Amino acid sequence: MAEMIKVKQDQKSEQKEDYALQRVPKHWRMSWPSITNVAIGVATAMVFMQMGSLMAIQFGSLNALIAEIYATVVAGFLGITIAYFAAKNGLNVNLMSRGAGFGFIGASITSFIYAINFIMYSAIEGSIMALAVYEYVKVVPVWALMVFFGLAVVPLNWYGVKQLDTFQKYSLPVYLVLLGTGIYLTATRNFDNAYQWMTFLPQGQEVGGIGLVTCIGIINGLVGIMALLISDYARFIKPEQFKIGVFAVGFIPQLICFFLSGLLGIWFGVRYMTDNPGVYFVTAMGAWGALFAILTQLRINVTNLYSGSMSLANFFARIFHFTPGRVFWVVATAVIAIVCMLAGALDYIGPLLTFQGVFLFAWASILVTDLIIIKKWLKLGQLHIEHRRGFLPEWNPVGVISIIIASIVGTMLASGTFGPMLAGLAALIAGLLASIISIVIAITTKGKTYLTFRRQHNIDASGHVNMYNENVHSCGNCGGEFINEDMLHCPFSQKDICSQCCAAESECHAVCKKEESSTEITA
Repeated sequence: MAEMIKVKQDQKSEQKEDYALQRVPKHWRMSWPSITNVAIGVATAMVFMQMGSLMAIQFGSLNALIAEIYATVVAGFLGITIAYFAAKNGLNVNLMSRGAGFGFIGASITSFIYAINFIMYSAIEGSIMALAVYEYVKVVPVWALMVFFGLAVVPLNWYGVKQLDTFQKYSLPVYLVLLGTGIYLTATRNFDNAYQWMTFLPQGQEVGGIGLVTCIGIINGLVGIMALLISDYARFIKPEQFKIGVFAVGFIPQLICFFLSGLLGIWFGVRYMTDNPGVYFVTAMGAWGALFAILTQLRINVTNLYSGSMSLANFFARIFHFTPGRVFWVVATAVIAIVCMLAGALDYIGPLLTFQGVFLFAWASILVTDLIIIKKWLKLGQLHIEHRRGFLPEWNPVGVISIIIASIVGTMLASGTFGPMLAGLAALIAGLLASIISIVIAITTKGKTYLTFRRQHNIDASGHVNMYNENVHSCGNCGGEFINEDMLHCPFSQKDICSQCCAAESECHAVCKKEESSTEITA
């Protein structure tokens, strides 16, 4: 009985932490339909319809459609590539960045800005929910609704991705019924532009040219983040479902959010002549439209909170060696998002998307370049993706210098200083520039900036087989059991410890990277 209770407690702990700072072991992997279901929750956010509507109304339906197809292809390629390595290694994008060009502390740059993006998105989505309800319940002040919706998503994140799967699974049928109702009611109404929704072109615009480039610039603000956040879920794919899982998780959400939702956004936007989905669904369905808006925002906000908490956990583990657990960061992310809501985060969505498009596109480009070109083709640096602090340099110029230069150049271009054409292509230029710079630095340094001075030593014999038939080791600090790839020997404490305890150690001054007598637990 005592053993059964302990197993249940361990499983609850696993659910709460969800391997935010470690590789996902094989026993914690999930079926690809479940993981795809969670990822689709992101893809059904109203912002994707809104972008389709906005581009169609301002620049024409065909320009909007071409931009959506472009986004589907580019995000699909990046998503599948990142999903491939995430599933193969059981690592999210924050952990992968450590060994894919940035170094242990260098990757904190990407994690911090990544976390800010999700916090801002949580605030924006929460504000939309609060304002939608306020239109019908004006008795309750907006600030109170913001606090309520900001905290409402916390319990839905308590037990990690498996809880998210349950919520997304049972909310999806309701979402589809309400979406279908909105489409039907809109299709049966008379609109002036109903039969011109695919050929609509505002006065003064043309198909192609600056209008198309501007549309691509707008949609690039979402391409990078959709490609990167896929890793948070792809890392859970079961090894035996690897191929179908990588394709499904890496591509299907991109197809839904950019092509299908974008197409619906064009269809709705041209009819109602507004880019706000909340307006056209409430106009079509009344109170049910408001309910639909709330449901879609909840489905996206639980994933915003999840990814935001993962990024904050990684950032504070690296910089401040502070590892209170993922649940702590779920609450912290929600509280910070509420403060941003009350401060009027919704008013800053434009600048947010501009910088986000440049930075995240550059980050995704560096990761894909490092994993495919630098590691696979050029055979430079560590050929495997390392995430343990003891086996990584603090800073790796390959990724750090590349993303700083590319982000500065991309932001300058996006500001419009050099004309609308370059402004629309800013994110794409930043991504290409980041890729080229990272290759140049890696070749110039001959891959030496990826390595430390540790020697490898196989001590598998000290491990034991757990109840899942996995070879594991007991951490000398926290006492937890971890797979080989999450353990290392600490010469400072003279113990074999887990990667999380290694990241939390603040007094060792990384002595392990200076001593050639260091040992490693290898698979």
